[in-house]
Amino acid sequence: MSPLLDVKDLRVSFWQDGKLTAAVKGISFHVERGETVALVGESGSGKSVSALSTVSLLGDTAHVEGSVTYDGQQMIGASDALLRKVRGNDISFIFQEPMTSLNPLHTIDKQLAESLTLHQGLTGAALKSRILELLLRVGIHDAESRLGSYPHQLSGGQRQRVMIAMALANKPDVLIADEPTTALDVTIQAQILDLLKELKDSEGMGLLFITHDLTVVRRIADRVCVMQHGEIVEQGPTKDIFDNPQHPYTQKLLAAEPTGAPAPVPEDAEVIVRTENLKIWFPIQQGLLRRTVGHVRAVNDASLSVRAGETIGIVGESGSGKTTLALAIMRLIASEGAITFMGNDVRKWSTKELRYLRKDMQIVFQDPFGSLSPRMTCMQIIAEGLSIHKVDPDRDKRELVHDVMIEVGLDPATMDRYPHEFSGGQRQRIAIARAMVLRPRLLVLDEPTSALDMTVQVQIVDLLRELQVKYGLAYLFISHDLKVVRAMSHRVMVMKRGDVVEYGDVNALYDNPQTEYTRALLQAAT
Repeated sequence: MSPLLDVKDLRVSFWQDGKLTAAVKGISFHVERGETVALVGESGSGKSVSALSTVSLLGDTAHVEGSVTYDGQQMIGASDALLRKVRGNDISFIFQEPMTSLNPLHTIDKQLAESLTLHQGLTGAALKSRILELLLRVGIHDAESRLGSYPHQLSGGQRQRVMIAMALANKPDVLIADEPTTALDVTIQAQILDLLKELKDSEGMGLLFITHDLTVVRRIADRVCVMQHGEIVEQGPTKDIFDNPQHPYTQKLLAAEPTGAPAPVPEDAEVIVRTENLKIWFPIQQGLLRRTVGHVRAVNDASLSVRAGETIGIVGESGSGKTTLALAIMRLIASEGAITFMGNDVRKWSTKELRYLRKDMQIVFQDPFGSLSPRMTCMQIIAEGLSIHKVDPDRDKRELVHDVMIEVGLDPATMDRYPHEFSGGQRQRIAIARAMVLRPRLLVLDEPTSALDMTVQVQIVDLLRELQVKYGLAYLFISHDLKVVRAMSHRVMVMKRGDVVEYGDVNALYDNPQTEYTRALLQAAT
């Protein structure tokens, strides 16, 4: 009996400057019914290209050779009618970057309804019931109140869960999950992995799981294929790969984990930012006159201080208020309570007055592709702030961009390329470079390593620690990866549904958590 999905000698090249550049170089693997196969490797290794080629989603610049069969049907060179039938119904995708995959002009219920109506013919009450069932199943507890929400009104983790619900809507035979837990906190990540495993077992579904997180691979995969530079360098049962890796590259991946601790904070370090009893409530308005009938309590009574050379890690489930708190500190959203930045009470500062401080407070967003202009080159993106804030006006901007690209591990020769020409991990490094080129005093890092493979995570953590010591940077480090948080942070704040449930020294909190919620987070991360 043939495998459900069978890939043989797959070769993918892209036309660039009049010549073909190889991205995938003759790989072969298969996925059986009820089996999970993980594709693992660094950004740019060819994982996502291999997955997209299974149903011809690579575009006109791609040249694909070899064989990809689904349930005995050849997908390479298949008719548009067959591909339309298979895509989203028999073979479904969960993409890495939900903000760019969801339509910003349509509500969540409309986007879920589209696929269900097209493939299953559901309408009316049955359609709404199925949408609510899907949202609840992927961990969106207030599902009914979220039906009319737009993607930008959801947290990063909530958007990713909507993507997962859309992919599962039609009960596909093959689910291709491209970093499906990247934006999720550890407790929801565990739930999603359990959900995918349950669906795989109950539906006999084949699961192709693409990830850089080896902890996830060990938990969910039956077999592993390790990719490097477009080739599968090692594959086999998960236990064999983890217990006895044969290839040096596999050994390198398994050894890559953020370790160590940040440098101690100098005793005389200046307080860069301080908040007292910060509160962020969003009004709920209804009716023709838009009367306020209630509030979404995003953050309640948050107090913290960050000194030069210090990192405060902020952890908690999606929707707990982590990013909202950081945005309020940067005066990007309204709040109540004291905010002091470099000795200045900035609560009542105007937009014009705040402009002078923007160079000193920078942010790296969770979704790098959504925060980078597709019409600007890497050079223009990184250099934009230099012109706005008149930083080193006498120095050549290309020279400044060259230096910061080297610092974050990018090849300066690529500075004239556009964001779509970089891998997900490389785009995240561009976002970090854009912030670091201004040498800010405070840097908000919102999931800065979530899109990066394990070896690059280690490099970025080391880089951020080095820059912190060199420039006396204060960091607010938001992440669901508790291993990275421990390696980066001096103190940690744990948030749950807008409340600060625990706040203290990183080692004391990890070794002796005081609340049940913190203990649950730490347990889910192991």
